[in-house]
Amino acid sequence: MSPEIHLAQQPEADALLGRSPLAALVGMLLDQQVPMEWAFSGPYTVATRLGGDDLDAHEIAAADPDAFATLLSEKPAVHRYPGSMAQRIQQLCRYLVEEYDGDAEAVWRTAATGGELLARLQALPGFGKQKAQIFLALLGKQYGVRPEGWREAAGPYGEEGAHRSAADITGPESLALVRAHKQEVKAAAKAAKATKGSKATKTNKDGQSSGN
Repeated sequence: MSPEIHLAQQPEADALLGRSPLAALVGMLLDQQVPMEWAFSGPYTVATRLGGDDLDAHEIAAADPDAFATLLSEKPAVHRYPGSMAQRIQQLCRYLVEEYDGDAEAVWRTAATGGELLARLQALPGFGKQKAQIFLALLGKQYGVRPEGWREAAGPYGEEGAHRSAADITGPESLALVRAHKQEVKAAAKAAKATKGSKATKTNKDGQSSGN
């Protein structure tokens, strides 16, 4: 039975995320520099434009790059940067074809531990450590994929009751909480950068005065 997903906040798009491992991976790949709902509705948009009800790694990997980029660029665009994201999606699908015969679920189906799964996710094109940990947490919290040590491997994103990432979104309320958390993190980073900059300026001024 497919899990009930609410990442795209659109019934058809969320249903695809629930039943399609590749759609979930592509949604996670797209989740940067755009609102989460926009990112996770992307797989459904791509599938629809390809004329199907699911994504196929073999089909996407073999698609003409220019044609695939055009498909993502059609309005409404799948991402703020549809061209570069088209390349990344194709790179991901080519990797899945080469390493897993196009079976996205195989990435986690045979992983014995959380550490092994994290390593597999980090090996995917476009998945750095943070994105891999968030997706691992999403698998554990919402898809029932829970190899031994999965919470520890997911780091802070695996914490129960957290509202840090896409892994914790189960509806509009939790989406608002996650968004608020991200805004807090951004504000803290901005404040830290400003403080660092002012200290550097003071150091430069002090250095100049002492040298005169």
